[in-house]
Amino acid sequence: MKLYLFIIIINLLPLIITGQNKMIFEYDQSGNQIKRQLCLNCPIPDRIAESQINSESVEKNLLNFFEGDVISYYPNPVEETLYLKWQLVNKNFVSYINVYAVNGQLLKTYKNLELKDSNVLFFSEYQSGVYSVVLFYTNGESKAIKIIKI
Repeated sequence: MKLYLFIIIINLLPLIITGQNKMIFEYDQSGNQIKRQLCLNCPIPDRIAESQINSESVEKNLLNFFEGDVISYYPNPVEETLYLKWQLVNKNFVSYINVYAVNGQLLKTYKNLELKDSNVLFFSEYQSGVYSVVLFYTNGESKAIKIIKI
């Protein structure tokens, strides 16, 4: 009896491992989820191809913060990852970025951004709510954007 049980488990193990339930999500241009689909026998995604697709869609979907401003971000509301992009104008670089909770508590600082024109902020560790992302420039100015975490 134990031998039969062992053989059945060994034969079913590959099906259990490869037949993981996977969810496929689709989003509209403003980052709202428009489709959720359960895919039982999906192939394992190629991480390189997935990152290329994500970077292309992020570039396409970045939104201007204000008309005439040089900061773009995507998506808002955010679930896990916020993509920020800015233009380097007159050697006025972004030196660091702070993420604040609605009560003003500093949650995270992203430093050493002087030579970059974009950054990725991770919101997966935060609870749902409203957050403030403040970009500090080398000339002393700062710009704040309000982000909603769902």
